[in-house]
Amino acid sequence: MSKITVDQKTIRELLTDKKSVFLIPDYQRPYAWEEEQCQTLWDDVFTFAIPDDDRDKFNSDDEYFLGSIVTFKNDQGRLEVIDGQQRLTTFLLILRAFYDKFSRMQDQTSQDMYKLISQCIWSTDEFGRPDLEQLKIDSEVATDNDKEEFLEILRTGDVPSSYRSKYANNFRFFQNKIQELSDKYMDYPLYFLTRILNNCVILPIEAESQDTALRIFSTLNDRGLPLSDADIFKAQFYKYYGAKGEKDDFIANWKRLEDITEQIFSPPTGTPMDELFTRYMYYLRAKQGIKSSTVESLRKFFERGKYELLRNDHAIEDLVDLAVFWQDVASQDKERFSPEVLRKLFVLNYAPNGVWQYITSVYFMKNKVNKGDNKDLLDNEKFEKFLDKITAFIFAYAVYNPGVNQLRTPVFAEMIKIINGKEVDFVREDGKKWIELTRLSELLNSYGFTNGRPITRSLLTWYAFSNPSQQLLDIDQKFEIEHIFAKKRQEIERTLVDSTNLESIGNKILLEKGINIRAADYKFPDKKRYYLGYTDDKGRQHQASAIHEYSDLVKEPDFTEEHIYSRRDTLFTRFKEVLAAEKVV
Repeated sequence: MSKITVDQKTIRELLTDKKSVFLIPDYQRPYAWEEEQCQTLWDDVFTFAIPDDDRDKFNSDDEYFLGSIVTFKNDQGRLEVIDGQQRLTTFLLILRAFYDKFSRMQDQTSQDMYKLISQCIWSTDEFGRPDLEQLKIDSEVATDNDKEEFLEILRTGDVPSSYRSKYANNFRFFQNKIQELSDKYMDYPLYFLTRILNNCVILPIEAESQDTALRIFSTLNDRGLPLSDADIFKAQFYKYYGAKGEKDDFIANWKRLEDITEQIFSPPTGTPMDELFTRYMYYLRAKQGIKSSTVESLRKFFERGKYELLRNDHAIEDLVDLAVFWQDVASQDKERFSPEVLRKLFVLNYAPNGVWQYITSVYFMKNKVNKGDNKDLLDNEKFEKFLDKITAFIFAYAVYNPGVNQLRTPVFAEMIKIINGKEVDFVREDGKKWIELTRLSELLNSYGFTNGRPITRSLLTWYAFSNPSQQLLDIDQKFEIEHIFAKKRQEIERTLVDSTNLESIGNKILLEKGINIRAADYKFPDKKRYYLGYTDDKGRQHQASAIHEYSDLVKEPDFTEEHIYSRRDTLFTRFKEVLAAEKVV
């Protein structure tokens, strides 16, 4: 069992401890506090230290809790900061600002405080004398271009006008606040600082290892963002490229990856960069021939062999290629993809789960071909066939055997086929199909296609695009599920013999969100104007739906229970025909 050390300390006790030499490691995020956070911290601590703006109302037994700081001692004996970076950095800036203030004051009390602050900022010898070359903190944050400004401010207290970093801005802020306080009450800075050092407490938590420290942070922290797996991976890359003298190139590539992933990924858990590494992991798993449906955590996968999967010359290039590919999918790049491929990618964007993204990532990484135009391209014709196959299987399997866990077994096997240069066919090792058509037909007829089930939207999107006249739609367009035969109509007229047909997939169709709101609860003849577009009484033009099926739908004078049955049967028949054509049943 990993050991942890927890010992509440005042700011003074924490920073004057000779063993407290902190390192903000390379995988941490850059310093992010703005003046707003500094103002809040100053106000909160000042209200505690100088109650009602009166120094004499302070109770010396009171304490102000600043939170925890989670660290672990690295091989060099320095405390790597996992949590508390922002607060620790900010308090050191505050102390440096006070240090400058008291350096100009000659009374003995101020000089005592001056000496005490120096012991918080610099390492000291056995006589308590500061070594001005050895700060109590260092920063190796890979993507923080301003960290040298921070260290230089601590060393010298100088902030030239050329310094524009958050460190410099916040240091100037604290200098101004201290001066304002001194101008108002000459001795208040002395009292304020004394109470910061002696009565503001922090809870240092020192873990035995990095992993333990990260787990503690994830458990305790409910503010801000915990360190992601990608932050840890960044450190490994940074060390690898640093040893090669290529840090700058790596940092540029990493920032590019962060920019791309922030734009295109919105994972339910983890960060956008974690999502990119997840897609890359499935490619590497397939290369290793891993079929197991049990997927270990992202960090556990990559940390094997001391991160050997990342510490090489091609990993970062692979990640850039993969990120740019998905960026082009998200932007519907017409130069990279054929019109038919873009249509199929649009449908898959509404897939019942995200597994298609993983197998598509494997397909791309295996089949990309560099044609000298800075894009790793795919053969569009072959890619289109691949997308047809996985769409048919994944959509059908969501009905046949619901749940992502069930889908992993057949899909992971296909990933390995892709790596081995074989075509995806969704045939089991014993030669049988994963899906039996008769059983699927029974399930389709009995399945409850409620709006809350992702497969409902998936099949409606697929059906819309089975119409060859359907134009490609903007991937960012928001669609709702429209009940063609309105629920309100059934409440009033009781026209449907079987009221469950309201939720039949034959009664549902995609509709733009804005149109769906306006068309709600109308009889079918009244809905048509919303479907087709119209000009209102004020002359404003309301656009028609981009779903082409409405063009045929509105030709009917009414939409009845028979139409629901007919449309449902047509959808199922077309779907099963595609499954048969793709040979997945």
